[in-house]
Amino acid sequence: MSPRTRRFATTLGALVASGVLAMSAFAGGASADNTYNTTVPGSITSITLTKTSADMKRIAEYWSPARIKQAQDGTPATPEIKPSGGATTATPVPSGGTGTAATATATTAAASGESKTANATSYYSSSSSSSGSTAPVVRPTLPKKPSSAAAKSPVTVGKVFFRLGDRDFWCSASSVASKSRSLVATAGHCAYDAKQGRHADYWIFIPGYDKGETPYGVYVGHSLNLHESFVGLGDYDYDYAFVNVHDGFVWKPGKSPNTYEMEPVGKLEDNVGGQGLVVKRGIGQAALAFGYPAAPQIDGSRPYDGQKLRWCSGRTTRRPAPTYLMELGIALKCGFTGGASGGPWLVDYNSATGLGYLNGVNSFAWDVDTDRKYDLISSPYFITSTYNVYRWADSQHAS
Repeated sequence: MSPRTRRFATTLGALVASGVLAMSAFAGGASADNTYNTTVPGSITSITLTKTSADMKRIAEYWSPARIKQAQDGTPATPEIKPSGGATTATPVPSGGTGTAATATATTAAASGESKTANATSYYSSSSSSSGSTAPVVRPTLPKKPSSAAAKSPVTVGKVFFRLGDRDFWCSASSVASKSRSLVATAGHCAYDAKQGRHADYWIFIPGYDKGETPYGVYVGHSLNLHESFVGLGDYDYDYAFVNVHDGFVWKPGKSPNTYEMEPVGKLEDNVGGQGLVVKRGIGQAALAFGYPAAPQIDGSRPYDGQKLRWCSGRTTRRPAPTYLMELGIALKCGFTGGASGGPWLVDYNSATGLGYLNGVNSFAWDVDTDRKYDLISSPYFITSTYNVYRWADSQHAS
C-alpha cells in the first residue's frame, strides 16, 4: 500500500482523555447501585446512575476540588475499545475513494422505523424534504441567570469526568435545550465502553470549564441514554449519548480548614442555557466543532493542553468508516486530538449569544494526508433516531 493511500484514524474512543489519579476511590463503588432501565423503547439503552440523594452526594464527594484539579493535569490516554462484532480491520474509507460502507453490519433503528443501507444517499436530504415533511427541531435557550462572562465562546460547552473500572477519564460535552432543563449531549463512548460492556460511573459535567475552574457549577449524571446499536455493536453511526443530570452545586470553603461544602446552584440550563438540536440537516453545512483537545498528535507534538475550549470551523462532508460500522458519518476539517470527544458540532451559530443548533459530536479523528497529524474529525450523522434518544433522555430527570 502506497503512503498516499494509507489512512490513519484514532482507535475507537481515541478522543477521550484519561488520567490515572493518585487518590483511591471511595469504598463501595457506584456500580452496585446502577441499573439498566428495562422499560425504555427497544432501540434505546437507558442506565440509571443515581437512585437516591445519597448516591448523588457520593459521586459529588468523589469529585472533590482536589480530584478535579488532579484530573485536569492527568496525562491523556486512549481507552481500548473494540470496533465491535461485524467490523473489519480495514482502515476507514476516504471520501471519494473506491470503498463503500457495505462491509459494515447494517442495523435497524427500531423506534423511528429507519434502517441503515449501503447506499445512504437518501439520509443526507435536508430537514425539509420535497414531500413537505419536516424533521424535528429543538430551539436553543438562553440562561435564566445572567452570565458573568462575555459570550465569546459557548458556556454550554464543558468537560465531563467519569470512571471506567479503576480509572478516571474525561471528555467534552454541551448542555442542550430540553423540558427538564438538565440535559447534556456527548459522545457515546464518553458514557459507555463497548469493548468491556461497561457503562461509565461517577459521571459529572462541568460547563464553561476553564483551567480547572467550575464557574457554573458541577452537575452529577443521573441517567445515561444511548442508542442500542452503539451499546450492542459498537456502531459509531450512533456514537452519541444524552445524559440527564441533577441540579448543580459549587464547592465552597467549609467551616474547618481544608474542608468544602456543597452549595446548590440550580438547574443546568438555567445557568448556561442550552444548544438547540436539528437532525437530517444534510451535508455541506457550515459548522463549528468545540472541545478540549489535549492528547499529542501522531507525530508526538502537543498543540493543546486541554485547559481551554478550542474550536474548528468548516463545511461538513460525507465520510463513512466501515471499521467503526459508520455508514452515515460526516466529517469536518479539524486538527483536534484526544480530549475533544463529545464536544458539540453547532450550525447556525450566533457568536453574540454563544448558541446554535447541535448537529453532531466529536467522535474520532483522521490523518488523511498521512503527515502524522490529525486533519479531520468525524461525527455520527444525526437522524430521527438521535432525536428519539434525546426525547427519551429528557424524560429521565431525577425526581
